[in-house]
Amino acid sequence: MQSSSPELSAWQPRLAALAAAHAGNDGAHDASHLERVWRSARLLLDRHAQADALVVMAACYLHDLVNLPKNDPDRAQASRRAARLAREELARLGFPAERLDGVAHAIEAHSFSAAIEPTTIEAKIVQDADRLDALGAVGLARMFYVAGRMGRALAHPLDPLALGRDLDDGAWTLDHIMVKLAQLPGMMQLDAGRELAESRLARLLAFRDEFAAEWLGNGP
Repeated sequence: MQSSSPELSAWQPRLAALAAAHAGNDGAHDASHLERVWRSARLLLDRHAQADALVVMAACYLHDLVNLPKNDPDRAQASRRAARLAREELARLGFPAERLDGVAHAIEAHSFSAAIEPTTIEAKIVQDADRLDALGAVGLARMFYVAGRMGRALAHPLDPLALGRDLDDGAWTLDHIMVKLAQLPGMMQLDAGRELAESRLARLLAFRDEFAAEWLGNGP
C-alpha cells in the first residue's frame, strides 16, 4: 500500500499539529474531518499508484488551513489563502521544496466555491476525498451542523421536497441535498471517487424521503 511509508509516518504528526495550530471552532471542518479526508484519499491512492502520497497527505491535512464561513463574501478565496499559508508553513518545516507546488495546487483546487480545475492526479484525489465527506451519514450531520450555525430552517413547512416551488438552500437546509450534494457524484474526478459518492448519495436521498414523510405526518 503506497499510502503507508516511513516518509508518511514521519510527516503525518507534523501535518496534524500544523493543522491544529490554525484550527477554528467549526465542528464540520475540525481535526476529525481532516482525518476522514485523508482516509478517503488513501482508498483512492490505492487505485492510483502513480500519485505522490506525501503531496496528497499534506493537502488533506492543510486544505482548511484558512476556513471561512459558507456565507462569507470572501469564501471563494479561502482555498487560495490556505494554499499560500500552507506553502509558507511547510517551507518553514523543511518540506521537500519540489513538492510544494503540488500541495498548493491540490489545496487551491479542492474547494467547490473556488471553481479551480484540478490538473494533477494528487489534486483530483484530494478534491474527491473532501467531497466524499459531504455525502453519506457524516455529510448529512455536517450539513445540518453548518446550517444551524447559519440560522437556517430545517425544511420548508409545507413542501419539504420542493415539489411545487423552487429549491432554496439559503432558506431551507433540506434543499441543500438537491441543490448541491446530489450533483457531487457527477463532478467526481476519479471513477473510484464516483462509485463511493454514488453509494453515499443514495443514503442521503433515502433520508430525504423519510424526513419529508415524517415532516408532513405521513411517516410511521
